[in-house]
Amino acid sequence: MTASAARNIVRPDMNAPDSPAPKKLRGLRLPKLSMRRKDRQRPKKSRPFSEEIRKLPNLLTLGRIVLIPPVMAFLLMDTPAGNFWAVMLFSVAAITDWLDGYLARKQGLESLLGKLLDPMADKLIVQAVLIVCAELGRIPGWFVVLLLSREIAITGLRTIAASEGLQIDVVQSGKLKTALQLVGIVALILHHRYALDFVFWQTNVDFNVVGIALLSISMVFSLASAFTYFRGFARAVGQRKSGG
Repeated sequence: MTASAARNIVRPDMNAPDSPAPKKLRGLRLPKLSMRRKDRQRPKKSRPFSEEIRKLPNLLTLGRIVLIPPVMAFLLMDTPAGNFWAVMLFSVAAITDWLDGYLARKQGLESLLGKLLDPMADKLIVQAVLIVCAELGRIPGWFVVLLLSREIAITGLRTIAASEGLQIDVVQSGKLKTALQLVGIVALILHHRYALDFVFWQTNVDFNVVGIALLSISMVFSLASAFTYFRGFARAVGQRKSGG
């Protein structure tokens, strides 16, 4: 990834409060400033919590959180049947993750509650599965700690960026990390060795080995994207403060 691409992953949050307009910075688009006085601006009226929670995208997100206990229960059975049902529920959760975002954008149902719940639900179910797999000896504990530490660090970075009026966009390596991580977790849940019979070829596949391999590759993209996020954020903040 080039240095210019790293600078462009951080873009301003258009909802940030007005501030004196600095000079135009290369690789950083600053928020447009309102010419109206602050005392004349009317804050957006927030919807009641009961109304927000009943929106379909938010209900799907809550459903993803509700699936966590049964996924963990089936995993802890540590049997092929239990693994199968855990994979089915985890796959449903992954589908709802895509579906709730699609519906929110398509039907204009995006909300502050959804922005809070969606990433939280994703992290909770992934962390729960990884911790249980470590408990069952399917993956080293240090590996899980490294993965979770990265997620916590990026969450903290996004919080700091928001306080600076910046929004961190997802880079390509981050998207690859997520895709590999989800497929790796599915393989890790299946765990056992299964015979796969293709038309002209038959082989035995150890899904636990496949899962660890995919998660190891995702770790490379995970650390690469984390480095890109931090470097881009540091440059953007430095340019913004220097005004050049």
